Amino acid sequence: MGPRKKSVKTCLMNNEIPEETVSDETKDYMNQLSHEVLCHIFRYLPLQDIMCMECLSRKLKEAVTLYLRVVRVVDLCAGRWWEYMPSGFTDSSFLTLLKKMPDVEQLYGLHPRYLERRRVRGHEAFSIPGVLEALQACPNLVGVETSHLELVESIWTYMPHVHILGKFRNRNGAFPIPPENKLKIPIGAKIQTLHLVGVNVPEIPCIPMLRHLYMKWVRLTKPQPFKDFLCISLRTFVMRNCAGPTNSLKYVPLVTGLASARNLEHLEMVRVPFLGGLIQHVVEDSWRSGGFRNLHTIVLGACKNALEVDLGYLIITAARRLHEVRIQPSLTKDGVFSALKMAELEFPQFETLHLGYVDEFLLQSRMANADLVKYGLADVVENPGIITDIGMKAVNEVFSCIKYLAIYNCPHLHNPYNWISDHSRWTRLVDINLVRCHALKLDSFGQFIELLPSLEFISLDQMFREPPKGCARVGLSAGTGIGVSSALVSNQNSNNDNDNNAQNNANIHDNNHHHPDDSDEENDFRQDLQPGEQQFAADALNEMEDMVQEDGEVVAESGHETPAHSQAVLPVDVDEEQAGPSGLQRVVKPTPITVHDSESDDEEDSLELQEVWIPKNGARRYSEREEKNGESVQSRELSEVAKTKPRHAMKRKRTADKSTSTSDPVIEDDHVQVLVLKSKNLVGVTMTNCGITDLVLKDCPKMMFIHATRCRVLKHLKVENAPIVNRFDYAQCKKLNMDQVLDQILRMPPERNRIIYLRPMQQVDTLTLEQKLFSGPYPYHICIIHEFSNPPNVRNKVRIRSWMDTIANINQELIKYEFFPEATRTEDDLKKYPKYPWGREIYTLEGVVDGAPYSMISDFPWLRSLRAAEPNSFARYDFEDDEESTIYAPRRKGQLSADICMETIGEEISEMRQMKKGVFQRVVAIFIHYCDVNGEPVEDDYI
Repeated sequence: MGPRKKSVKTCLMNNEIPEETVSDETKDYMNQLSHEVLCHIFRYLPLQDIMCMECLSRKLKEAVTLYLRVVRVVDLCAGRWWEYMPSGFTDSSFLTLLKKMPDVEQLYGLHPRYLERRRVRGHEAFSIPGVLEALQACPNLVGVETSHLELVESIWTYMPHVHILGKFRNRNGAFPIPPENKLKIPIGAKIQTLHLVGVNVPEIPCIPMLRHLYMKWVRLTKPQPFKDFLCISLRTFVMRNCAGPTNSLKYVPLVTGLASARNLEHLEMVRVPFLGGLIQHVVEDSWRSGGFRNLHTIVLGACKNALEVDLGYLIITAARRLHEVRIQPSLTKDGVFSALKMAELEFPQFETLHLGYVDEFLLQSRMANADLVKYGLADVVENPGIITDIGMKAVNEVFSCIKYLAIYNCPHLHNPYNWISDHSRWTRLVDINLVRCHALKLDSFGQFIELLPSLEFISLDQMFREPPKGCARVGLSAGTGIGVSSALVSNQNSNNDNDNNAQNNANIHDNNHHHPDDSDEENDFRQDLQPGEQQFAADALNEMEDMVQEDGEVVAESGHETPAHSQAVLPVDVDEEQAGPSGLQRVVKPTPITVHDSESDDEEDSLELQEVWIPKNGARRYSEREEKNGESVQSRELSEVAKTKPRHAMKRKRTADKSTSTSDPVIEDDHVQVLVLKSKNLVGVTMTNCGITDLVLKDCPKMMFIHATRCRVLKHLKVENAPIVNRFDYAQCKKLNMDQVLDQILRMPPERNRIIYLRPMQQVDTLTLEQKLFSGPYPYHICIIHEFSNPPNVRNKVRIRSWMDTIANINQELIKYEFFPEATRTEDDLKKYPKYPWGREIYTLEGVVDGAPYSMISDFPWLRSLRAAEPNSFARYDFEDDEESTIYAPRRKGQLSADICMETIGEEISEMRQMKKGVFQRVVAIFIHYCDVNGEPVEDDYI
């Protein structure tokens, strides 16, 4: 090989541009491609873009014409089946388009936003006859995908050979069912998936090709709509809240037709009044030939005539492949699982069980049962499930492989710890979801959680609610106003569930719309109070009586000094009456003193004791002048008590509501309920409308998140061992002690970055909060974001997770590989920096997102430089965020990794190195949303 020739670059003078460069830039490469290559490119473009190329050049027009002539599959929505096809079509333009595609076989995305029913002479419109004419102009057309009710019925009528491709889903479904939504299904219709919502259908005929039938809010108008029902290829059958015949016998052809579908995998019937015992007889006749043998999922909800044997026969027949079972409350009984236990079957693939299943439409709808019946739905009144702890023990003995357990409104469950036995270990349970199981004991639940080896997720909704104020104090029977000690009735009527049934019927339609401090919680508790809670109230009363006996000297000393008419008279219940010769006896009773709390502005630290005169009949004694003048008896009592020197003082902790269910002026602490979590595999816990006051993470090495929403009395968090928990979400928790929770989180060892989301329901002193956080002994870089959007905007909340980790990764890279100094927050550091900025580089960023302001105060390093940097070659513009719509958009800048960011901020890194300023390895972001600070919760779909 000879020596290489030296390349010589010509020097351009006076900004001249070479001719070769000009010719390369203006060269038309597209027109140099062959028609075949262009047609191959068109295969990857949406039809709308292809049609736009017709007007660019002659060659492209020829290529488009050639492509349309040979194309066989066309999608008018470019794969977005949930969208509408391009607007602007008329009958003539649509016909012209399809005539250009003579070989088209499959037409997808025929989803017009609006179609005229008929043509109008002299008026250009897009109509059903025009679409049919265009489709008939395609001789090789095999199938069409559409979602238009009238269009699909016309295709079935005039083009019966054409298949309905994909999933037919009508888009205008609603309840009550609109009368204009009509569909007549012909026998043998060529369709595989039929998804109907809010439609009037005469009948469901024989459709051999049908594989998936989903009916929700469908009105079946014929007297016998299932007379010819036979779908032998059916795999999924869902009939949910449909208006059909009320005669149970007319559902016999439906069940027998389902048994003929040997490949049926998903069976879901909600509010279907089939004949009780019908499924049992059909299964007995068909199981040998494969009827119901391949079921994966069984769902029965609000089927008022369904019997235990119907459910049991389905489960036994499908045991080999069964994955999921959802059981309505009337069938949630011990007997079902006892019978299955006796069958001694194995369920190798079973994973999910839902007890007390109630359809979400019934939970979310505000219509009463009478209104639903008026619109044609079956008349069903659901009572709570009556399964007990014995039945729950049998559940795991039957379904030993269960992974996901959901229980709704089962008031007879008390001790989850008793669900565990030698044959019932719940070894594979991963997720447990409990809703409205009011009698469940908190300590027993904590013990149960500790014994579950595989548990990862806990969800609690309307659980462990606090008792009404005053009941535990005076021993009332759950706030009924009857002064009978709960100790006398604690062992009576323990199995009576009539109150639960009545309460459930009244609240089944709105139990998902609880106000954080809704009075319904107290009403529910009065009916759901169990012997355990009653005994707690009795114990509290006994303690108070013991205190009275010990302080009897007070009564003796003061009895001769003060006349009866000058004593402060307090309302007293019959429980505390004591017999005496004159029918009147003095009792020392704690007088309520208002103590500072979230609902009180007065501050007192002691509880005074005062003499009380109690009539034998328990009536309250007030002077006639007080009753006539309407003076406040409570204010007089408090003023008189204030003048009396206290002989004994008891230290109070916290107080809560100012009134009780009996309208007595009682100031009482919230009933302390502590949820202690100890689980080696637990990942997260979600609590909604729970009465827990304290959450303790005792030993949760894998815990990652805590979500608490509308927990009215939740106040404290204690973290003993949960090193990697990194997401805390507290929304609309009215009495949350923010300072304590933040201090507890920030004192955790800095092993993870952490994000804390708060939506307080009281005013927040932002200056004090920021001072505590930045001056505290917390080894993190801290960022506090104040969000003022209302209704709440989640854009900043979601986006912060995408860049807070980047800041921490940069710091870790610098400390580990660049020998950068690591910052500390020891006691010496705190003494060294006693004033602002407490040894931190604190700055503020402000802006507006979607019309709502936000403010951020932080000591995050590098963030300001990264925000101000120009986009690099890695910049991504495939999403809408930028600095105008969020705090920081790293993808718009191309700052996709710590390495790329370090190249951008190299100069700032050098400056900090020279100044010998250290950085923390971990960061904490605190996001505070202020939309609820006035005390009224804002509706939010995101929580």
